[in-house]
Amino acid sequence: MILDLFKLDGKVALVTGATHGLGMAMAIALAEAGARLVINGSSRENMDKAIAVYASQGIDAKGYVFDVTDEDGVIANVAKIEAEVGPINILVNNAGIIKRVAMQDMEVSDYRQVIDVDLVGPFIMSKYVGRRMIERRAGKIINICSMMSELGRNSVSAYAAAKGGLKMLTRNMATEWGKYNIQTNGIGPGYFATSQTEPIRVDGHPFNEFIINRTPAARWGDPSDLAGATVFLASKASDFVNGQVVYVDGGILASIGKPSNEE
Repeated sequence: MILDLFKLDGKVALVTGATHGLGMAMAIALAEAGARLVINGSSRENMDKAIAVYASQGIDAKGYVFDVTDEDGVIANVAKIEAEVGPINILVNNAGIIKRVAMQDMEVSDYRQVIDVDLVGPFIMSKYVGRRMIERRAGKIINICSMMSELGRNSVSAYAAAKGGLKMLTRNMATEWGKYNIQTNGIGPGYFATSQTEPIRVDGHPFNEFIINRTPAARWGDPSDLAGATVFLASKASDFVNGQVVYVDGGILASIGKPSNEE
């Protein structure tokens, strides 16, 4: 049956930065498709809260607190996860940060921190999980990119540089590891209704009006809108899809937009 291609029963999925927001939404989708869920975060307090949220939805998530930019920590925790839970079949590199500062005012240390978390972190995670996938000749890696993988915007020079780099890292991983039956793809979310965007998602706010007018779907994305792409790229259904970035953006990247006086 065609729907069997999307089932993740028996698979172990590790999602970094999945204590809240879009990472949590994608993690829930993987668990609902049958995967055994492992999540990563950098705060014990946030991890405990997240585990409780997953449990409230009937999901037995295993939490591991470590920094994805700490190579030694990644090595130790990947080994620990595989020993305690099982081989990692699916890796979602979601952990990331953004710093909104005009480029001419941005400290070099802040720029480097964004690059470290958003681009070097996925490299470290993929290197050590990927080595194990290579031995097993199977694996799915999903890098969470962004519309900023394609576009620029005021005050996000470091984030755009990192996400543009992550798109190319995705293509290179696909090139190097495709022969090992590892598919590496990306998801590029558009603008989503999360707790982080809640303050600006109000009628009359210039940015809210900009997003509604700029998005052909004429709405913010709901985190659950990421479920389908996530499960697809994590499942057997995408076994011949490699090196692609799926933009889940309501059509923003397809359109030049429209004047505010047009319907």
